[in-house]
Amino acid sequence: MAHDPRSVADAYLGLLADRGVEYLFGNAGTDFGPIIDAYARRSEAGEPSPAPVPVTHEVTAMAMAHGYGMVSGSTPAVMVHTVAGTANAVGGLINANRARQALYVTAGRTPLTEGDRLGARDMHIHWSQESFDQGAMVREWVKWDYELRAGADLVAVVDRAFAMAESDPPGPVYLTLPREVLAAEHDGGAVTPARTAIGRSVPEPRIIANAARILREAERPVLITRSAGRDRAAPPLVARLAEMVGAPVYDPYPTHSNLDFDHPLRIVEAADRAVADADVVVVVESDVPWTPRRGRPGVSTTVIGIGSDPLHGGYPVRSFEVDVNLTGAIAPTLAVLVAELEQGGPIEASPVRRAEWSENAARSREGARERARALAGARPLAKPFVSQVLDGLLPDDAILVDELGVDVAQMSLQGPGRFYGVSQAGVLGWSLGASLGAKLAAPDRTVVCVVGDGSYLFGVPTTAHWASRRYGLPVLYVVWNNATWGAVERATRMVYPEGHAARSGEFAFAGIGPSIDHELVCQAAGGYGERVDDPSEVGPAIERGLAEVAAGRQALLNVIAH
Repeated sequence: MAHDPRSVADAYLGLLADRGVEYLFGNAGTDFGPIIDAYARRSEAGEPSPAPVPVTHEVTAMAMAHGYGMVSGSTPAVMVHTVAGTANAVGGLINANRARQALYVTAGRTPLTEGDRLGARDMHIHWSQESFDQGAMVREWVKWDYELRAGADLVAVVDRAFAMAESDPPGPVYLTLPREVLAAEHDGGAVTPARTAIGRSVPEPRIIANAARILREAERPVLITRSAGRDRAAPPLVARLAEMVGAPVYDPYPTHSNLDFDHPLRIVEAADRAVADADVVVVVESDVPWTPRRGRPGVSTTVIGIGSDPLHGGYPVRSFEVDVNLTGAIAPTLAVLVAELEQGGPIEASPVRRAEWSENAARSREGARERARALAGARPLAKPFVSQVLDGLLPDDAILVDELGVDVAQMSLQGPGRFYGVSQAGVLGWSLGASLGAKLAAPDRTVVCVVGDGSYLFGVPTTAHWASRRYGLPVLYVVWNNATWGAVERATRMVYPEGHAARSGEFAFAGIGPSIDHELVCQAAGGYGERVDDPSEVGPAIERGLAEVAAGRQALLNVIAH
């Protein structure tokens, strides 16, 4: 595909378009001049470029890209402003790293030179913003970082960046783009097809056969997952594996739809006690499958780890047992394990175990629902009740993005790609932008963001609502407003259950009241906003919010829980 670009920046935009990048998310600075000018020239010439998506804060830009990638399955591109934008983007890189979300993140770089070269330093900030090693800010949280040093290397460097981001386990990469390099003339050569192949690996047959033998001989098998649904082909395989061996699937802290939320074998409880009684534990893409202080597998228990990196090598300390590693892409690995088990025919004990665990799971689900019903008239509003009402009103294809805003035990979402939770790293403020990215990737589906009030404030809400208005991305935001950093209070009580704070009820740094009127922030961006504090109005308010987004207008429900 021949091009005749005038600058490296021009060639860069053409290359991104050629590689299938639809959008370039970003927040601009003094380093963007060559990119902006190249956009204008390519537009005049009718040449393709990724659609520019300016976002007024990097927290939102990074989360939008993350959300777009997790729903579309593509690798989004982001550009931020030198060290200043990178500093704001680090939290998003941490979330993407732990969530294993491929992101192609670039940053401008303070001009390198002080002379007359095109793009050289010409503003006072070009001295004070330079760092000795810009990549050092992010190196622990990316798979690869580099600086583009010459236009001649453009294709090779960009293709390597995408290959690194997308190879298993996927994750973010970081490339700096000096202004003089972007502004330099390009030779106008052809953009050649990408030649860096990305394969999906599976374990060798003997390891698969050994794992299948262990599962066939198991008497008390247990499955645990958290993020298997990152690969949308995996949930049916998780369900099939569990059904074949007659094992429960513990899924208490999902980051994705790992199997149907109302699957008969799914249990929304911590697996701490279950692993202590199991003889075989299968951990499918879960970084913290149990809490060692509350329960762990016995010395004779066999633990099988399944995932692109079952040992989670990026975690400095992680001593969870793994006896058999099935290291490979999630769905292909599950598929070959299921196929190996199927070759041996039905497992005799499986139907009895399935029936027993299905009964246990049904009791657990009914207990959770009964707790919600018992709280139906409570003031302040109770999360189980609000979550149950929301579950009953969601459209069948709705995407639910959660950041500490919903009781997952009340949800009955079916099918892959229906639920996305905040990254394991828990860098807050993710869900607002992620919801917008999800809506951009799936414009015909309803997107609902359920978010705690503290996380909402972290998410730079004015920027998120602005972006919703600018790009026509109607999302229903349900803000769980308890005027408290609930995680801070809970963590304190866990360490000091009989401590001074627990006795007095005084938790310094945990309170974030008095709350602002969150619904007015949405209204300021042309959206619909409503305060909800009456239990009888929860359902009607959700219906009104869903009607607003169906009509193309963002909406926010400020759900009062204090």
